[in-house]
Amino acid sequence: MKYIYELHKTMLAKNLILVYEGEFTQEITKSVLSMAERNMDSMGEESSIKRKVFNVMVECLQNIVKHGEDYNPLNEKKQTAIFMIGKLDDEYVITSGNPVKNDVVGLLTEKLDQINSLDKEGLKALYKDIIKGTEISEKGGAGLGFVDMARKSGQKLEYDFTQINDEHSFFSLKTTISRV
Repeated sequence: MKYIYELHKTMLAKNLILVYEGEFTQEITKSVLSMAERNMDSMGEESSIKRKVFNVMVECLQNIVKHGEDYNPLNEKKQTAIFMIGKLDDEYVITSGNPVKNDVVGLLTEKLDQINSLDKEGLKALYKDIIKGTEISEKGGAGLGFVDMARKSGQKLEYDFTQINDEHSFFSLKTTISRV
C-alpha cells in the first residue's frame, strides 16, 4: 500500500490537479472535462485562461479517443491511455499519452515538427489551409487539433515516442498554457 503514498507525493511534487489513466470514451472525456472545469472554478481561474485550457484539453482527449490504439500490455483487448493536468504559479501543463501504431510515428513527427516551426501567423495560415484544402475524415487525422493546441497555448508542443514493441509506440504530448 506504500505505492499510494508514493503516487500522492509524486502528484504533489509535479503539481498535478487531475490524473486519469484507463479507457477513454466520450462519456469519460465529458467527466474529465467537467472535473477539470470545477477545479479551475474553485481556484477562481480567469475565464480567458479557462477557455484556453478547456480547448487544449478537448483536443487532447479527442486525440486519445479517436486515434488511440487498442494496446494494453496487461490486457490487449482494451485501449488505455493517460491524461494529466498540472497547475504551476504561472502556467497549466496538460499532458496526455496513448499507444499508436509504429507506422504513424513518422507522419506524426513531421506534422508536429512543422507546427512547432511556425510562428503565430504561420499557424493561422496552416489552420486555414487545412480547413480549406484537406478532406478530413470522420476520424480526423489532418492535424487540425495539433494546430489548434499550438495556437491556443502560444507555445511549442512537446512530444515523445517510446517504442513498446514491433507494432506500437507510446505517444506522449505536453502542452503548456501561460497564466500571465
